Amino acid sequence: MTPNGLLQIGVFFLVLLALTKPMGAFMARVFEGERTWLHPALRPLERLIYRLCGIREDQEQRWTGYAASLLMFSLASLLLTYLIQRLQGFLPFNPQGFGTAHAAQGATAMTPDLAFNTAVSFTTNTNWQAYTPETTMSYLTQMAGLATHNFFSAAAGMAIAVALIRGFARHSSEKIGNFWVDMTRATVYVLLPMSLLIALLLVSQGVIQNLSPYTKAATLEGGTQIIAQGPTASQEAIKMLGTNGGGFFNANSAHPFENPTPLSNFIQILSIFVIPAGLTYTFGKMVKDTRQGWAIFAAMSTLFLAGVFVAYPSEQSGNPILSSLGIENHATATQPGGNMEGKEVRFGITNSALFATVTTDASCGAVNSMHDSFTPLGGLVPLVNIELGEVVFGGVGAGIYGMLMFAILTVFIAGLMVGRTPEYLGKKIEQKEVKMVMLAVLVLAASILLFSGTGAVVQFAKNSWLNPPGPATANLGNSGPHGLSEILYAYTSGTGNNGSAFGGISPNTPWYNLTIGMAMLIGRFLMIIPLLAVAGSLAQKKVVPASAGTLPTNGPLFVGLLVGVVVIVGALTFFPALTLGPIVEHFLMLRHQLFSLLVFPVWS
Repeated sequence: MTPNGLLQIGVFFLVLLALTKPMGAFMARVFEGERTWLHPALRPLERLIYRLCGIREDQEQRWTGYAASLLMFSLASLLLTYLIQRLQGFLPFNPQGFGTAHAAQGATAMTPDLAFNTAVSFTTNTNWQAYTPETTMSYLTQMAGLATHNFFSAAAGMAIAVALIRGFARHSSEKIGNFWVDMTRATVYVLLPMSLLIALLLVSQGVIQNLSPYTKAATLEGGTQIIAQGPTASQEAIKMLGTNGGGFFNANSAHPFENPTPLSNFIQILSIFVIPAGLTYTFGKMVKDTRQGWAIFAAMSTLFLAGVFVAYPSEQSGNPILSSLGIENHATATQPGGNMEGKEVRFGITNSALFATVTTDASCGAVNSMHDSFTPLGGLVPLVNIELGEVVFGGVGAGIYGMLMFAILTVFIAGLMVGRTPEYLGKKIEQKEVKMVMLAVLVLAASILLFSGTGAVVQFAKNSWLNPPGPATANLGNSGPHGLSEILYAYTSGTGNNGSAFGGISPNTPWYNLTIGMAMLIGRFLMIIPLLAVAGSLAQKKVVPASAGTLPTNGPLFVGLLVGVVVIVGALTFFPALTLGPIVEHFLMLRHQLFSLLVFPVWS
């Protein structure tokens, strides 16, 4: 690690800390229906939406109605996105002719399984991309089908978080808010104005924003090169702010049209964390004890900094096999300059490691470097971040409701240790709440491990409609433990609604499109529904006065317990799989052993 690198990480965290309180206080006022400084300009738009959609602003829902509204909206938007993709050849704003007989050379067909995977991906806020955007998606599909989902799925996540917070804040109530109102307010007052501001900042840094046809340029060698164009800045802003991650270009935020300068890189990283961090303060404001919110922030920050300070030194040390000092007599030598494979020179190792940690902490699939090219321990960090449940700040809404899930589990375990009925924020945590929380935890783990295990061993019969003949492992870029990591990362990313990948895997096959699509649906809705049930149950409870045996949940002891529970649950669940993947790969690297595309180990 270098002083310059430590300074960059420190500045990022201090700016985030400074923005957390004002952002959180503003969102608390928005979701409580109080007047803000944006109301004179945006309140008429909010009212117009209610009028056009027939929404009763003063009519709240039970948790079952809230969940039903979420599911209906998600299903409708999923089907619409699927149809836009399949029909893009007949729709406007398609200068490259994607989906037509006159499609540009190298265009990828939008098959039914790929359209399903993509529609599910953007509906669930995953933004997993099994396709190359600039050779597959028309401008209309990018804007109407995908960019709009970046708003809707993010707003839905924020609505769920607020509903769960109301469960803690209210007592003797059967209502937890109105899904349509919460989602409208999240979109109108938070996502839209901030996206506009961030898009303008990105354009000032050189991010493109146009509807021009692709440019044909002559190369110095006398050949031609097709340079993709498009409305990039507008999608880039909400991609980051909504922790979506779906890039306009295949190279994502490593592409100079998406992320041209160190300042644009800083803006993008900060955009990923600003709403999830602010929601911790929103939580404290709504439950009338801001110390509770800062305790959650402290737990998230501890896990975030731990991840950064594993990934950064691992990448800075590099691969000893590539040391210019030789390998026979210098087993502990480091790679000069660190591991720059798969990284942009304009960002360097510090900003690549920081970006990778932030984007996987926050269920945002954006990348500015190739995670597949990280050292084993450097690649372990993004993988573990997702497997912890995407609760280290997490996605917009998803991070806070995921961490509150672990908070409930923490006070339950603490209650068992001292022989008392657990309490959290004056609410007794009883059998129903614990069962719902454990259901969410176990479903996520089962999805990741069962799909990964199946993908590692499944064989396809001849003429199988799922895939060409052969094993699913034929789609890997590497064999051995790194190949297993590629499979594990794919299903971890899908289930965790993250969207990043170890790029060595080629997932655009019916098998991966369908199974990862199923994993994304499981990871989104089989976590949300149990937590809404918890919100409904908590809202009905009466407040229990604190006693001498009540565990304080706003101090260092609770923060330590919460971090411990998050880590232990993740370690116990995924440690065996991680041992066979990145951990064993790390020790093999120290022995100078690599794995090629063949199934046999290659010794350096």
